[in-house]
Amino acid sequence: MGLNDQEWQQVLTMWGKVESDLAGHGHAVLMRLFQDHPETMDRFDKFRGLKTPDQMRGSEDMKKHGVTVLTQLGKILKQKGHHESELKPLAQTHATKHRVPVKYLEFICEAIMKVIAEKHSADFGANCQAAMKKALELFRHDMASRYKEFGFQG
Repeated sequence: MGLNDQEWQQVLTMWGKVESDLAGHGHAVLMRLFQDHPETMDRFDKFRGLKTPDQMRGSEDMKKHGVTVLTQLGKILKQKGHHESELKPLAQTHATKHRVPVKYLEFICEAIMKVIAEKHSADFGANCQAAMKKALELFRHDMASRYKEFGFQG
């Protein structure tokens, strides 16, 4: 499942584009997640009252959380697969405190792929998409493995 150097370079180059507008990308990812999978919103007390796309667009809390999500994921991706020190505390809180199912991690990774494709279509060709997909699969796989260590089957 590992990525080669060229694939990591593609992932990190594309991630640099994501980081150029963390607030915009993060907000778009959460909006996509909640619109495509409304059941995921149940994990967020502060977002439950947001019923329409306009309400979601106007939510400062959602914008802030989108930045948090992409910042944490960026820290993990930048480790190029050697992410245990970044991933373990994230897995612990998501397993023991938030109890986020692994399936929801798949959903947010799908949302990330869609948002990158929409915002960076010219730079997100087939090879780059394949590399990003592999990197996100590695993240999900490792999160699921850590979940089990914390007694959460997710």
